[in-house]
Formats: sequence, structure tokens, C-alpha cells
Amino acid sequence: MTNADLVERLTERRLALEKRVHSLGGEGVAIVAVTKGRGLDVVEAARAAGFGDLGENYAQELRSKARALKDLGPDGTGPGPEPQPVAWHFLGRLQRNKVRLISEHVSLWQSIDRTAVIEELGRRSPGAAVLIQLNLSGEPQKGGCSFSEAPALVERAAALGLQVDGLMGVAAAGAGGQARAGFRSLVRLADELDLPVRSIGMSDDLEIALEEGSTMVRVGSALFGPRPQATRR
Repeated sequence: MTNADLVERLTERRLALEKRVHSLGGEGVAIVAVTKGRGLDVVEAARAAGFGDLGENYAQELRSKARALKDLGPDGTGPGPEPQPVAWHFLGRLQRNKVRLISEHVSLWQSIDRTAVIEELGRRSPGAAVLIQLNLSGEPQKGGCSFSEAPALVERAAALGLQVDGLMGVAAAGAGGQARAGFRSLVRLADELDLPVRSIGMSDDLEIALEEGSTMVRVGSALFGPRPQATRR
């Protein structure tokens, strides 16, 4: 497939996804295209297809792609003005020693879930926009704080000068009703804390999240297809 073909395909998928989101009452919902495990050709095609928000889970991968994208011109052959500004979202579990590595590239840190990371961000990236991640599934590998811990983390982040925009959560795969309950609780807490952003909903649970009040969805496989097996970690 040529780059032009890929851009055309992703443009069609973007328009279809936007229509799907709007049909579910999601006017104004932000769409983050998750490019984790994809090559730079896919990242550049996504940008050319009109995706302005791109998400990554691994610090080194985000830094590499962000740097490479800056070096590509509008036609992908060399330096030049970007055809589509990109806002990078960090979605994975964040280690303190990775903050410095990517702080210049990240527009929104979506996976903030503990005080040590908040303090490191306060030192390295004062004023950074963050979301506090809640653990909706009880799966420790997905990260996230408990609902009871979230208010204190929001307060600490604000005290250190970070911009706390909202909450983020990941439901268990195939959770169905459990996902709905988790999303609903997250939205309720965001309301209580007066936080506008509710980053919930991925390819498999998009409809449920939008019905429960999502303002931001994170979509990967529905746009790009399954990730290559070798990239799954």
C-alpha cells in the first residue's frame, strides 16, 4: 500500500469514526488516535489524514516518533512546516525516570496515578496538563489509583502547579456492564471534582463510554487494525 493509499484509507476511517461518535451524542468529543506499536509511516499518514491528537504508551517510542515527525516536511521528504499540528498524549504507565525523556513532546499526560510522578512532573514540566488515571478494572497492570485516592492526587497536582484537566480510565476487555459501571462512577467523580475531561472509551467499548459521558476517546485498532504481534508488550 502506498502512503497516499494509507492516507486515503485513514481519512475515510476518521470520517466514519467521527460520524459514529456524533451519532451517539458525542459532539465535541476529542478523538485520540493510538499509534502504539505502529511505524512512522502510519504516524505520518494519520497526521496527514487529519488526526491532530496521537497517543503512545511507551516513552522511548513516543520520543522517537515525535522527533522524526518534526523532521518530516509536508510531503514527508524533509524539513518544513507541519501540515497538521500534533498533540502527543502519553497513555501508558509512567515511570519517574521517563518524565525528562519526553516532557518536551507531551501535550497531555493521561496516566498520572501516584504522588511520586506528580512531584516529578511538577519539577520537570511545571504547568503541564494532566489527567488522573483511575483503575476501573482492578487489573494492576493497567495502572490507575483508586476512587478514594483521586481527590488527594488532584489536590496535590494543582498545588504543584500542574493543570488537572480531568480523569482517565481503562475498562477491562469485554467487561460489558462492569465497564458501564466504572465509566459512570468516573464521570460522577469528575463532576464532583469539577473536572471537564473524561477520557474513557476505546475501540471495543466506545458506545458505552459515550453513553456515560465521555469527552475523549482513545482509538487504535478500529483505525489501524490489529497491532503486529511483535509489538505487543
